[in-house]
Amino acid sequence: MRALVVGNHDDFDPGFVGHRLRAHGYGFTELHREHPDQWPGLDGADLVLTLGSEWNVYRPETAELVEAEAALMREVVERDVPLLAICFGAQVLSHALGGTVSLAPVPEIGWVDVGPVDAPGVPSGPWMQWHLDVFTVPDGFTELAANDMGPQLVRGPNCAATQFHPEATETMIARWLRSGGAEQLAEHGGAAAELLAETQANVERSRVGAEALVDWFLGSVVTS
Repeated sequence: MRALVVGNHDDFDPGFVGHRLRAHGYGFTELHREHPDQWPGLDGADLVLTLGSEWNVYRPETAELVEAEAALMREVVERDVPLLAICFGAQVLSHALGGTVSLAPVPEIGWVDVGPVDAPGVPSGPWMQWHLDVFTVPDGFTELAANDMGPQLVRGPNCAATQFHPEATETMIARWLRSGGAEQLAEHGGAAAELLAETQANVERSRVGAEALVDWFLGSVVTS
C-alpha cells in the first residue's frame, strides 16, 4: 500500500505515526511542500498524510504554495482518499474546506492533555503541542476533542486531523529546538531544557498513543 506524505523538505519526519503506518504495510512517497510541481497524482495512492510545518496558512510569502496544498486536499476529499492531517496539515485542510485559520491568543507549546477524546482507544494525552495558530472545524466534520485553544481532533468522511503532534519523537523535538525553536520558546517564557525533560518523561506514552491513534484511524475512520 502506498501513502503520499506531504511535508517540508528540511523537516520531513512522520515519526511515530510513520512507524505505525509502516507496521500496517504502508510505504511512503515524499511530497515536499516547496515543490508542488513535482508531486505525483493521486492515482494509486491508498492514503495521504500531511505533516506539521513552521509555515502559517495566511502568510503572503507562502500563499501560492499553501494554495497548492489546499487544492490537493480538496482533491483528496473529493476522491475519497483516506487522509490524516497533523497540525499545519490540519490547518490547511480547514482552510481548503472553507474553515478559518488565525493566530492563537497565546502559543501552545509543550505536553498537554486534550481530553476527553471521543475516539475509542485514543488517549487524551499527554500530546506534544507546538503551534501558534488555531483552526475552525470545516463543514461536514465533527469535533472529537478540544481544549481552551480550540479543536484538537476532528473527523470527516474518510479523514481525521489533529492540532497536536502524535508523530513527535524526542529526536524530532530536539531538532526543532536547534533550528530556532529554542528562541521561539524563550520568547514565550519557556526553556529548552525544561521541554526536553518533559519530553523524556512523556514521549513513551505518546508513542503508545500515536499507535492507538493510527489504529483508530485505519480501523474506524478509513472506509473500505
